[in-house]
Amino acid sequence: MSTHIQSITGRHWKTGDWISIEFNQKKILCVSSAAHGSRNAPWLAPSLLDLQVNGYGGVDFQKQSLTEASLMKAVEALNRDGCPRFFLTLTTSDWPSILSKLKRIKVWRDNNPTLRECIAGWHVEGPFLSEEPGYCGAHDTSVMEDPSPEKINMLKEITQTDPTLLTLAPERPGSMESILHASQLGMRVSLGHTNADTACLSAAASAGATGFTHLGNACPQKLDRHDNLIFRVLDSESWMTGIIPDGVHVSPALFRILHNLIPLNQIYYTTDAMSAAGAAPGRYTIGNIEVEVGDDQVVRQPGQSNFAGSALKPSEGITRAARMLHTNWRDVWNHFSEIPSRWMGLPTGLHAGAPSNFSIVGGDVTVGLSIQVNKPA
Repeated sequence: MSTHIQSITGRHWKTGDWISIEFNQKKILCVSSAAHGSRNAPWLAPSLLDLQVNGYGGVDFQKQSLTEASLMKAVEALNRDGCPRFFLTLTTSDWPSILSKLKRIKVWRDNNPTLRECIAGWHVEGPFLSEEPGYCGAHDTSVMEDPSPEKINMLKEITQTDPTLLTLAPERPGSMESILHASQLGMRVSLGHTNADTACLSAAASAGATGFTHLGNACPQKLDRHDNLIFRVLDSESWMTGIIPDGVHVSPALFRILHNLIPLNQIYYTTDAMSAAGAAPGRYTIGNIEVEVGDDQVVRQPGQSNFAGSALKPSEGITRAARMLHTNWRDVWNHFSEIPSRWMGLPTGLHAGAPSNFSIVGGDVTVGLSIQVNKPA
């Protein structure tokens, strides 16, 4: 492996100070103050991390026919759109099928240096979810089932020491024992696709659940104005809360309200991207489900109004979040980089020892950001 040392000068994304970063292929070696550069010099920021990617660039991770070559194509598209690290997400199918797909992809990832660098962990979203209309989202209710510690052991046997995020509905029988066991094994447990009442949410937190998956989604379009899931989540424990910042899954008004109510260091952004993300409008799949994507980038099952994943690019997520909050991209960057990284125990930041795949940023939210992934030679 090359130990060639390179450097770049630009402005620190948070402080605005001029800095010089020395790095090799794997990590940052030194960050030091630098003299003022040109007006066109880039901003330097920690790499983006997306915790929920179901597919990308026309590639569907849910397909049994997925190949290592097509997975590489999706990784290249994510890098092109500014995101060098993500959690490969598998959604609801029967449990043996999920484990089979995960085992196959894990082998590719462990033996391919590019995949090993980009697939930072695994997110399993289902089949332990609510079967209630609206709360199930686009997941196949016919193959949903209850979790158990034994099933968690099967998952751990495959993921081993890799960071793993598990989304489940805590009202399903066996959930509390499974949350406790998964937490003891080092997994992060997030609640989602659920209609759990307040007592159930509290019990899940006591058992070890710490996150909530894409709040504002996976619930019916019409909610009780006196008692609904969003109210319960906001009124209960301090969750690490995922939000899709596309202005579609969560309206701009609700997006701002969530930022006013939830501590900012407990909000992370995710695209919840499926195969249409980073690709042209058209028809795509999420496993066995066919979806269509229009010019508005909204993903729906044909003839239905509910959303089915997202076609959002990570770079666009930063831009749209800043616009909805009436601020600049530097104020929201943390939610798509350092906050999810720290929650999942991954290295991040601009300091000696942090990964060298940091972001090189230009432009602004009015015309669109240019986000490049630093790729050491």
